[in-house]
Amino acid sequence: MGHGDEKHDKHARLIERLRLQRDDVRRMTSGLDEDAMAARAVPGKWSLKELAVHLTCVQQLFGRRIEAMLEHDNPVIAPYDPDGDPDFALLMQKPAAEVLQGFYSGRDWLAQRLAGLLPAQWHRPGRHPEYRHYDVHFQVEYLIHHEGHHLYQMYQRRAPLGKMPH
Repeated sequence: MGHGDEKHDKHARLIERLRLQRDDVRRMTSGLDEDAMAARAVPGKWSLKELAVHLTCVQQLFGRRIEAMLEHDNPVIAPYDPDGDPDFALLMQKPAAEVLQGFYSGRDWLAQRLAGLLPAQWHRPGRHPEYRHYDVHFQVEYLIHHEGHHLYQMYQRRAPLGKMPH
């Protein structure tokens, strides 16, 4: 196997993780109505709905960043401030089921988009003030780890609501 094949296998594994994490979100939110999704099961912490909205906002933002890196040479990537995200408030007004459907369809689009990239496209760079090395691969891996943190929070929020679906 050549070096390029090994890199491409790593990219395929990242895409698979994105799909598995989508499935984790689906499992942890399945069978819950709007009230359960909006309940603050852990006092002072985000509800499942708020977490789903945040994951949706970040996924949309990262998708735009990836497109910018693919379409432009070394674009400037602005830092994200979740506290000032106007999309968060807009999405919170929608039913949780609609937010989740948007997350799932967005994830399917992102996984499909990434699966169609050539290995070299994964390393198209962007300039981010907080990171010395920033490219499509870094952005995807960052998304996975960021989301993993919030998946654990979703697990914590889901546990008090009853038996977790298998």
